[in-house]
Amino acid sequence: MKLQGIVSKLLLLFLLNGTSLWAALTLFSLENYGPMALLLITTGLIDYIYLSKRTRASRWLLPGTILLIIFQIYPVLYTAVTAFTNYSTGHSITREEAIEGLIEQNTNLVEDGAQFEFKVIESGDRRALITTNLKDGTFALAEPDGFSALESAAIPEGWQLIDEDRLREADYQSWLTKLRIPFSESTILKVESFNTAAEYQYLLRYDAGLNKMIDIATGEALVEKEGAFYYLDGTEMEPGWRIWVGFGNFTDVVTNDRVRGPFFRVLIWTFAYALLSVLTTFILGLLLATTLNSPRIRGQRVLRSLLIIPYAIPGFLSILIWAGLLNDDFGMVNRALGTSIPWLFDAEWAKVSTILVNLWLGFPYMFLVTTGALQSIPAELSEAAEVDGATPRQAFAKIKLPLLLVTVAPLLIGSFAYNFNNFGGIYLLTGGGPAMNDSDVAGATDILISYTYKLAFASGKGAQYGLATAVSIIIFFIVASVSAISFRRTRALENIN
Repeated sequence: MKLQGIVSKLLLLFLLNGTSLWAALTLFSLENYGPMALLLITTGLIDYIYLSKRTRASRWLLPGTILLIIFQIYPVLYTAVTAFTNYSTGHSITREEAIEGLIEQNTNLVEDGAQFEFKVIESGDRRALITTNLKDGTFALAEPDGFSALESAAIPEGWQLIDEDRLREADYQSWLTKLRIPFSESTILKVESFNTAAEYQYLLRYDAGLNKMIDIATGEALVEKEGAFYYLDGTEMEPGWRIWVGFGNFTDVVTNDRVRGPFFRVLIWTFAYALLSVLTTFILGLLLATTLNSPRIRGQRVLRSLLIIPYAIPGFLSILIWAGLLNDDFGMVNRALGTSIPWLFDAEWAKVSTILVNLWLGFPYMFLVTTGALQSIPAELSEAAEVDGATPRQAFAKIKLPLLLVTVAPLLIGSFAYNFNNFGGIYLLTGGGPAMNDSDVAGATDILISYTYKLAFASGKGAQYGLATAVSIIIFFIVASVSAISFRRTRALENIN
């Protein structure tokens, strides 16, 4: 058995090292030297830990540590770094890639230029075109580095013709789309379809000596600022590139009217939503727990089982069902009440709807928690209070409730933190809507996390990852601060014991 374990361990390490070596060679070919070095160091560390007798205890910690780094530490660090950049749609690549992309994208068909028909051929790893110049009838072998004259359009020896069916494959499509073949000093051949191409000219060139992008037609040097090139009239050329902007994204939250206006309204509603969700679910859960904790209630087990049904159903399904039930025209709620309340399409009613639906989803949890807490309180305390002349209401308010809060206060703080970031509860029900009149991003029921999502993916002006990650960091500090203050306050309750 011991030998079998050693062999299994060596086989797994062999598989790990082989995979790591393959990945390292791939990263090396892509010139990603940093990740390659990190991969090799990590692999070497794993080998040392599992092969050395001195690190026997670390073998149990290593898998969890690796998963912690991959799924917790790395995303946190990546988010923190992104928040200080202009990472967004049009600013997601390096400056060198942006310059190359600008030059390649900005081309113009040459008036009265050459027109070509072509066939795609390949020989091993080489790919080329056999072109027929429709203007002068000449033939050529066109490769990425230039043209070589041919006497006819016949396939040269050693080359193979690629038929049109194969040209529809993604690999050939991508190659043809990116293909630029120098035709003259200032023009190129650019593919227009599966078998035709034309003569194009570049509109921009990059002057490495001046470190500037130049408009070839006018000679105007474009201005470089904020990770992009601009014409003097303010026209921005895309794509731009990622740059370090420091605290720019954080200051935008305060100074940019487009972000600041909805942000503070969303922040206030987020606090209100989280607090009301905790209060309503706790009060209803405690009321039901207190009622069913009475020995005079029959069928307690059945009733308790029925009350936790909303907790047993997946939340996202319940929310989507409620979205249908609250529909203005066809929803069961309006039909049953005989009303036409705009539950999801009026700002105030939509807020009421989110609280009510969250109450439905959350009260079973509070019911379970408070039931357990109430049953853990010694019955002798209530009996002693009754002997001293306390009414049931006084006994509950001055004995049971303080003791109960000692137990459930940390859970209430956790519930607040959860509802503060309850993306599904908002987005699946109202989508953050209805829309605000003065904001093209935030809706009336958006909380900070759904607002952040819209900034990142659905702002109407492209994804703004840098700004969204900055807001997510602000959310973290808000929740952390509220939680820290709340935990300090709960220590006072512990003195009751």
